[in-house]
Amino acid sequence: MFDPEVWIMLGRGLLESLYMTLVSTALAYLLGLPMGIAMVVTDKEGIYPRERFNWILGLIINLFRSIPFLILLIMVLPVTRAIVGTTIGTNATIVPLVIAAAPFIARLVESSLKEVDKGVIEAAQSMGASSMQIITKVLLPEARPSLIVGAAIAVTTILSYSAMAGFVAGGGLGDIAIRYGYHRYQTDIMLVTVVLLVLIVQVLQEAGMRLARLGDKRK
Repeated sequence: MFDPEVWIMLGRGLLESLYMTLVSTALAYLLGLPMGIAMVVTDKEGIYPRERFNWILGLIINLFRSIPFLILLIMVLPVTRAIVGTTIGTNATIVPLVIAAAPFIARLVESSLKEVDKGVIEAAQSMGASSMQIITKVLLPEARPSLIVGAAIAVTTILSYSAMAGFVAGGGLGDIAIRYGYHRYQTDIMLVTVVLLVLIVQVLQEAGMRLARLGDKRK
């Protein structure tokens, strides 16, 4: 169907997409996980209520979540250049991916932690557990299956964002699809990139669901 050079290019694009997705997800969780925990802890019904802080943090999260990724990608080009030294390529794409994904992850984490039975939290408080102990030994362990499912959702969403970065030569399968499928009208290459992206999503989603089932103590 294709000559060897095309398959090499597709293989390189596949690796670039995985690299951008996994690194961006890890970095986004470094920001999003603490924000999600803070949203739950400082809620008016949380273990350390701080309504003004909670409102401001929620406003910041909603602000960044409301910006479409393509617009955000262009908006943060100066930031990307300052951090990475360039605005093209996989490393440059990671910067806007992290900025876009961190608020989304924060909301996923918040939703997962709010599913924890309040009776378990109250029992820990009655035994004199500190706020940090409740977070690390009650909230996070109890919400582990839901957090893993959320991580699977996050990683597939970030993968779709990375494909959009092809519009600014961000690398990966999205870049190949746009350069060859859109600009050069080579629909066969575009279809192959779509199939590869779908397969990646299915593998990552299934892996996340299996991990969630294994970590669910209720079964």
